[in-house]
Amino acid sequence: MDRRFQYPLFLCLFYITFSFSQSEKAYKINTIAFYNLENLFDYEDDPITFDDDRTPEGKDHWTKEIYEAKLANMAKVISEIGEDVTGTSPAIIGVSEIENRRVLEDLLNQEPLVNKDYGIVHFDSPDRRGIDVALLYRKKLFTPTNYKAYELVLYDDQDRSKRIYTRDQLLVSGMLDGEKISIIVNHWPSRSGGEERSRPKRIKAAELNKHIMDSLFSEDPYAKIITMGDLNDDPISPSVKDVLKTKNKKEDLKLKELYNPMENMYKKGMGTLAYRDAWNLFDQIIISTELAKKEYSSYRFYKAGIFNKNYLTTPRGQYKGYPFRSFVNGYTGGYSDHFPVFVYLIKEKSTAN
Repeated sequence: MDRRFQYPLFLCLFYITFSFSQSEKAYKINTIAFYNLENLFDYEDDPITFDDDRTPEGKDHWTKEIYEAKLANMAKVISEIGEDVTGTSPAIIGVSEIENRRVLEDLLNQEPLVNKDYGIVHFDSPDRRGIDVALLYRKKLFTPTNYKAYELVLYDDQDRSKRIYTRDQLLVSGMLDGEKISIIVNHWPSRSGGEERSRPKRIKAAELNKHIMDSLFSEDPYAKIITMGDLNDDPISPSVKDVLKTKNKKEDLKLKELYNPMENMYKKGMGTLAYRDAWNLFDQIIISTELAKKEYSSYRFYKAGIFNKNYLTTPRGQYKGYPFRSFVNGYTGGYSDHFPVFVYLIKEKSTAN
């Protein structure tokens, strides 16, 4: 894989030590992540959704054995995101392209995760393919207090009476180690039909996302908000830059604004998925002004990254170096067509801890 796409990890301790003004301070650290699980379906036919391909008799010949192999692979990845820094799996991880709650329960019962005591926040969305978003959280680290699914209402360009059913946006607010934080998990409409033609759908998704955040800011201008997901747009796309009005420099932030650490990565040629020899960075984690402050008495953003270990890349052939997806004209033994993304949140460790 081209080294431009390797994002180095700079840390190696659970409580990291930094040097500030020639004095050492210890910090708590938690990983917050997002991962598109690339069609994590069970192998049983759901008569309500279009999942016929992902059954033993379907086009993909999606058997119990393949499903279990896919679960094991997804669990391995999730368990390792941030592990070399924090010593454990993410405190919070948003996921997309999951069929139902059952696949999440099966995922969390895999050996690398079963003892991590993850909770689930999930709603069935109206998406025609039956794919949803969800939030997984370590119960000892995060306690949800409120959660809600926001419906994204879209209509066909040619027939305004025809509804387009897509994924909800999931808002979860709660306490991370005693501090309030709100997280929105997204999977915006795809680029099917072309980027330009499909762009208005993602603009609508961004407008809904902004509405959710504006509602949070109206209650608390200093709210700590993370919006994450597969946006099917890059950090410089109109949905992100013009609607969310993200900034790529923390020093430019004003109250109730958004910092996108993925924008500078994208400008360096980094990506989370590849298509026709071009990289996109659709998977993003965007944070509010309060989280971007350089003051660590409470949890603040430290670094962002793309989790693209060698085993997650296609080892050979036409797509060498691309994400090692799990299905290409049959099950490959791979993982996903997207790399996960993550951020580290840190705060100063008090002497009482």
